[in-house]
Amino acid sequence: MDKDAPLDYEYPDLDPLPDKIESETIPPCDPTADDMLYHICITAISLVVMLILAILARRTKAGNRQKGLPGLLSPVNFLDHTQHKGLAVAVFGVLLCKLWGLLISPNPLPFTTDTNNKQNWVILGVFYYPALYYPLLACGTLHNKVGYVLGSLLSWTHFGVLVWQKIDCPKTALIHKYYSLFSSLPQIACLAFLSFQYPLYLFKGLKGTEKTNATEDLSSSYYRDYVKKMLNEKKSSKIGASSTDKPKLPQKIVDAVKSYVYTPEDAFRFPLKLAISAVVSIITLFQMGLLLISAVVPTLQTARYGVDEDIANVLAGFRIMLSPDRREVVRIVVYYMWCVEVCYISAMTLSCLVNLAMLMRSMVLHRSNLKGLYRGDIHNVYNCQRSIRASRPALVCWMGYTSFTAAHVCFGMIIQTLVFFLCLLVAVFLIIMPILHGQNLILFQILLSMWPFWLMILLAVLIQHVTARFCFIKKTAGTRDLDNRGNLFLLTYLMFPVNVLIGVLLAVWRLIISALFNIIHMGRMDISLLNRNVEAFDPAYRCYAHYLKIEVSQSHPVMKAFCGMLLQSVGQGNKAAQGPRDAEEGIQLVQQEKKVHKVSTAKRARRHWQLLYTLVNNPSLVGTRKHFQRQTTESFLNGSLNRSANQGSKKEAEASASN
Repeated sequence: MDKDAPLDYEYPDLDPLPDKIESETIPPCDPTADDMLYHICITAISLVVMLILAILARRTKAGNRQKGLPGLLSPVNFLDHTQHKGLAVAVFGVLLCKLWGLLISPNPLPFTTDTNNKQNWVILGVFYYPALYYPLLACGTLHNKVGYVLGSLLSWTHFGVLVWQKIDCPKTALIHKYYSLFSSLPQIACLAFLSFQYPLYLFKGLKGTEKTNATEDLSSSYYRDYVKKMLNEKKSSKIGASSTDKPKLPQKIVDAVKSYVYTPEDAFRFPLKLAISAVVSIITLFQMGLLLISAVVPTLQTARYGVDEDIANVLAGFRIMLSPDRREVVRIVVYYMWCVEVCYISAMTLSCLVNLAMLMRSMVLHRSNLKGLYRGDIHNVYNCQRSIRASRPALVCWMGYTSFTAAHVCFGMIIQTLVFFLCLLVAVFLIIMPILHGQNLILFQILLSMWPFWLMILLAVLIQHVTARFCFIKKTAGTRDLDNRGNLFLLTYLMFPVNVLIGVLLAVWRLIISALFNIIHMGRMDISLLNRNVEAFDPAYRCYAHYLKIEVSQSHPVMKAFCGMLLQSVGQGNKAAQGPRDAEEGIQLVQQEKKVHKVSTAKRARRHWQLLYTLVNNPSLVGTRKHFQRQTTESFLNGSLNRSANQGSKKEAEASASN
């Protein structure tokens, strides 16, 4: 602004704090429930709970092979889509909150106050807290009433002590006086859910409505329902295949909105790790947003409240004269700093909303990808033909997928907030405020001084589009072809220098669009930020692709429905074989035994053929057969034998056998 420029715009009255600015000093607070004593006691209680669960596991081992100590060491089956996901989701939420506090707090572990070796204590805490909260999951593993009682007591203890500590010391000196309180809200919510869920399981167990079978995965009706719905969808798609009407614009808009809104389906359940990843992403958004607000906004407010008349002398040292009146200078600077604060809060809010929209879109895309791979539509999901089988890289990516999701969401939100903040600053201080004040129209003056250049670019683009529409394209019998080719070649030559300038603008616009796309989708792992031909170099998408391999190869609904039917037929065959035996009715007994024998033989033969068919088409067993070991790699497609490619080899084998 020039020194003699009139101040036509009245700045809002955003006066700083009067006279003195007293910063609130928060004294150290020691809660009644001492954190060190609490962790010592809860660690001992957790060890006792694990010993009790181990004793119960040894007793139930004889009755069920899937239970016992191996089942106890596996607190949750991550490949079971039919189980209740609440316990695992809540425990992972609690663990993420503790990890967040572990990185932010100056004392990572409550057992020590040594701040010199914080890095070592952080490394120890990374392994301590998973072991501490492990019994919360293990109590629900055995599906036992004693386990539910122990889980209730343990969850109530964690929940009660945490709430007690926050009530005693709601204010802390960490980042912001209320940061510790608000940061613990997701942890309190997860522990409250566990405190409610374990008594509910206990009530169902006492009432007899709770399923106590820990291996009800294959016996569940979910997989059969999925197969039925898939077959019904195939029939309906065949019936409606004749409709070729293109959707109209309103329908396209509705479909675009629906693609970002996840609606549950009865015949489809998300894998457990995807459900955990969704909750972990939401908690990460909350924690990251709270940290960005608590760390920056109070500092901006303190700086705004501390502006006094000395700021005029500081600006004069940089040859900036906002106004001859010092009070007016203070008001202008306070207003500008308030605008910066508003821009930052808006950028952080926009980043949260964008990440929530991306999360909903990811859920829709996850379901689409899983259904596509279940149908065998591998090429449309991966854009190439891949083998869907377990491997070492796939297993490593599957184990770390949930953790990688949280890290990408956290990093993506930081980048998005920074970029959105800079964009809003440019928009506010170079476009909006100059228009409102009628001053400092620097950007508009630069653009206005270049009007001949913009006019030339506009006319060049219009000329090419108009001539292409009316002069160089002709319609003949419903087809389109080129016309006036000589004039077309001449215009192409003449427009070459102008098109170079247009290409520069397109290159800048391409850079902006690519950067914004990658920044917005930084927190997503289900899409690649690179070209489809080089998407293997994107580590996040590569991890997601391997994760899908493990989920599909180990938890295919059709495979589990088939295995469940086999187990059911085996159980029915055993029951049918145990017919009543009565020595006094000899003739009827012999006839019944013959009928049962015939029925069991037929079922046994059918099971043998089903087992043989399953083994023949099992991709993991193809390489162990002597005949298939002589095949080349071209004979296998997606891990299975390529029938068309092996017709020639089969004929050659038959010819050699006949000779």
